[in-house]
Amino acid sequence: MEEKDVGQRLVPVIVGGTFLAYSYVREFNRRYGTTRCIVVITQEVKMLTTSRFTDCRIVPEAAHPEGLYRCLEGIAAELRAENESLVPLVLGCDDRHALMFAAGKDRLEAAGIVVPCNDFAMLDRISQKRGFYELCEKIGVPYPKTWYFNCDDTAPESLPVDEFPYPCIAKPSDTTKFQNANVAHKRKAYEIETPEELVQVWADVRASDYDGEFLIQDYIPGGDEALRILNTYSDRAGNLRVVSGGITALQDHSPSALGNPLCIIGDKEPRVIEYARKFLKEVGYENYGNFDIKYDSRTDDYVFFEINIRAGRSTYFTSLAGVNFVTLVVDQYILGREVPEVEAYEPFVYCCVPKYVLKRSITDKDQLERALALLKTTKDPYPLHYLKDTLAHNFWSYAMYFNQILKFKRYFWDTGGRQYK
Repeated sequence: MEEKDVGQRLVPVIVGGTFLAYSYVREFNRRYGTTRCIVVITQEVKMLTTSRFTDCRIVPEAAHPEGLYRCLEGIAAELRAENESLVPLVLGCDDRHALMFAAGKDRLEAAGIVVPCNDFAMLDRISQKRGFYELCEKIGVPYPKTWYFNCDDTAPESLPVDEFPYPCIAKPSDTTKFQNANVAHKRKAYEIETPEELVQVWADVRASDYDGEFLIQDYIPGGDEALRILNTYSDRAGNLRVVSGGITALQDHSPSALGNPLCIIGDKEPRVIEYARKFLKEVGYENYGNFDIKYDSRTDDYVFFEINIRAGRSTYFTSLAGVNFVTLVVDQYILGREVPEVEAYEPFVYCCVPKYVLKRSITDKDQLERALALLKTTKDPYPLHYLKDTLAHNFWSYAMYFNQILKFKRYFWDTGGRQYK
């Protein structure tokens, strides 16, 4: 396929209904003029179903491997019947999608689908915190001090809660399993302030159907102002080709979306890039990666929390930084080109909340001033706003945007900045 044919022949098949899903849609349209992305979702998502550039398929069964594979095989057969020159490219929005693609790669490729993904065993290892931290230890990448506990039939009845430093962080090692588990008072991560609180959290987790590992972590001092994020793209040998990153000046504080970046200020930190480069090369990781990081003032270094084994929810900011992020996967997997080495750090701010939320929530004065200044110069800092799309799509995208005021009031301002519990 030649580049001039991408807009007509390549059909992105996007699994998931997050901000990333629409980021793919808009950037394929912006770069290649693509007017049809098939989006597989398990329930209606208004900002996607109202887009003129999406062909949404609501398939509840796609939440599970067999249901997803059958859905994708059906789409591939449909496209072949429509026009044999069409090429489906499958892209996911969650770690569980990356794992399902890797596990079913041979089956999906046999159906004629292009599947950009890594080896399943490697992904399964690094997507779990223990595996990620073991590799970090091996190659000298800083990570938080961590204690591990089984949640299966061998789980201890109680934890040695008096032995941990407080505050501390509690969270699952296997986030994919935890997402699908039925856990009382479930949060993506738990900020634990007292031994008594940890006793209750452990009781909830132990009583659930989650059977992966659960971990307790040293709390890294600092608020959102200390958080960093890094997007990477690496080749088949694990060589870093494209990188962009910044300061996560504001994250989501609601229980189900805790940690999702809502305001990112473009900022280059060479040490973070080199740590990521070492990790990617060590495991031979290819394709999109996304790292969550925090600056530790106690050691004057950067601590790595995890890798998201696909493009991150906020990977659109790589486009804001100067490299349209969808071109990377198209160059490598569709056009057969070598992806050029680029450090993408044009000035930008990625922002999913109104200025009012920024002004009331960002406590670091310098970061707030930078964010507000960059809002004046960054074109389309909010990934869901796209003038070429329908009025209905942009209505729903801004309904989500302004709803952040209510979310921050409930989950951040009314709690005095402490985690909602």
